[in-house]
Amino acid sequence: MTTPALLPLSGRRLPPLNLGASAFPHHRATLRLSEKFILLLILSAFITLCFGAFFFLPDSSKHKRFDLGLEDVLIPHVDTSKGGKNLGGFLIHGQGHDEHRHREEEERLRNKIRADHEKALEEAKEKLKKSRDEIQAEIQTEKNKVVQELKKKDSKPLPPVPLPNLIGINSGEPADPDIREKRNKVKEMMKHAWDNYRQYGWGHNELKPIARKGHSTNIFGNSQMGATIVDALDTLYIMGLHDEFREGQEWIDKNLDFSVNSEVSVFEVNIRFIGGLLAAYYLSGQEVFKIKAVQLAGKLLPAFNTPTGIPWAMVNLKSGVGRNWGWASAGSSILAEFGTLHMEFVHLSYLTGDPVYYNKVMHIRKLLQKMDRPNGLYPNYLNPRTGRWGQHHTSVGGLGDSFYEYLLKAWLMSDKMDTEARKMYDDAIEAIEKHLIRKSNGGLTFIGEWKNGHLERKMGHLTCFAGGMFALGADGSRDDKAGHYLQLGAEIAHTCHESYDRTTLKLGPEAFKFDGGVEAVAVRQNEKYYILRPEVIETYWYMWRFTHDPKYRQWGWEATQAIDKYCRVSGGFSGVKDVYSSSPTYDDVQQSFFLAETLKYLYLLFSNDDLLPLDNWVFNTEAHPLPVLHLANTTLSGNPAYR
Repeated sequence: MTTPALLPLSGRRLPPLNLGASAFPHHRATLRLSEKFILLLILSAFITLCFGAFFFLPDSSKHKRFDLGLEDVLIPHVDTSKGGKNLGGFLIHGQGHDEHRHREEEERLRNKIRADHEKALEEAKEKLKKSRDEIQAEIQTEKNKVVQELKKKDSKPLPPVPLPNLIGINSGEPADPDIREKRNKVKEMMKHAWDNYRQYGWGHNELKPIARKGHSTNIFGNSQMGATIVDALDTLYIMGLHDEFREGQEWIDKNLDFSVNSEVSVFEVNIRFIGGLLAAYYLSGQEVFKIKAVQLAGKLLPAFNTPTGIPWAMVNLKSGVGRNWGWASAGSSILAEFGTLHMEFVHLSYLTGDPVYYNKVMHIRKLLQKMDRPNGLYPNYLNPRTGRWGQHHTSVGGLGDSFYEYLLKAWLMSDKMDTEARKMYDDAIEAIEKHLIRKSNGGLTFIGEWKNGHLERKMGHLTCFAGGMFALGADGSRDDKAGHYLQLGAEIAHTCHESYDRTTLKLGPEAFKFDGGVEAVAVRQNEKYYILRPEVIETYWYMWRFTHDPKYRQWGWEATQAIDKYCRVSGGFSGVKDVYSSSPTYDDVQQSFFLAETLKYLYLLFSNDDLLPLDNWVFNTEAHPLPVLHLANTTLSGNPAYR
């Protein structure tokens, strides 16, 4: 699950200057000569400046020093001709000696400067005797030395940690040939998406499947960080596509570099990169993924340097400078972003033995517990400077969604020992059910959004994950309401299926209304798009796991066929701009979460329950499976939340 499409940063790139040989006809012939001439001019100017500054600055020996050092001792001046009375004046003891010492020091410095200049000039002459290629090779060698030193610094060995009991990694083959055929179809779609990304977008964050080139958004900054590779790794492994998995691992080992001058979304990088790397590590046991995850986490930590400890939304990976989205309420951080770090950060502390990650997310939790909540609801905006809520807008969809999910999953991941997280989840769900959940005139259960004191009767595609969340949290709910929450999950799943079924393409819109006679249908043109989102299919999968009602597999197969028919292009898969149009246009983006989430949940839907069983694995909000940390295995058992 991700927050809504974020506004692109404004700005215009200047076209690159053409500085090739065609722009300067004599460039190659005169290159070495002009370079030598310019370098000699610079050296000459530098030497002249140094000597001029040295000879024309005032002579410091002409000024008395009153620094009370050992050499200059201030003593009272006593006029003996007047009977030895103290006249209140002072003499500088050893002044003549000092002037002599200063002259010697200055002469020594002159000699040293001359020697240094002569040495520098000789080195420069030697450099100028070398060819341009030789000089560039020497520069590159020095750069490589620096990079290797930084890598050694970042790659310090991590402490050995016992792995949790990892079961259900390579199983799940269904006996039913029809279900097996559907699962194989999903696997084929994954291979199509991956192969085209590898061919046309390799190393880029995402793929433009129609233009057949790389694509990126401002959530990943301006660097090629291979978001699709990292996001897709565990899906490849689970599907048994091990050759493709090894391709991704090799790229990560050799090319994934976080020391780049790039401003990224803390939330998106956490759920996609850190979550993806940790899941790949647990599934495969390959140390490179753990090392990379820890390196990246260290780059995110400066985002927490705020007066409240609530992290900035964005951080520059190189400088550590953070800021918030310009469109967020009064410079606020977003609930779904700073509230969706707990799972990954707890695992980072577990794997490193360093409590810093755990402490960061627990500090956020403690701060939220102390704050007043209007109607028991958490607003979506919180100012990291003042610690006050922004505008009172509450949503279980974009801007709020995964905060609630992570309260529940923190409890599940702790082997149900983190009762504090469970209480916060139960309190929040009760307030949501009271104020946000309603039935439409046609009998559809939906989750609205609270804005400025009233309920907006609109539900987003992102909100559809909540059906699965209610089902997942049913066991362990208060007052023996497990059956109630499982039923609520089923009703949300039904509503979201209707949002798909009432479109021309049988794919759900980004948001849909429940006003008057309009139910589960998008009204605005800018809400009619489908960008390969997973949330509805995610709920189908959870409902299938807890009920085994065959309708969830049927609904999942309908979605599979629609995606394959309307989103598949020769160069991969693309989102569509209008799900109510019989001839839709493409947005030409193959989102990384399509491989990480949508196809993974479809594959799991057509697999047996022994593949990644929910008693042993908890999925982060990007569908990356992380193991339950049983109390006997965790280094965090000394923390109050885990007692």
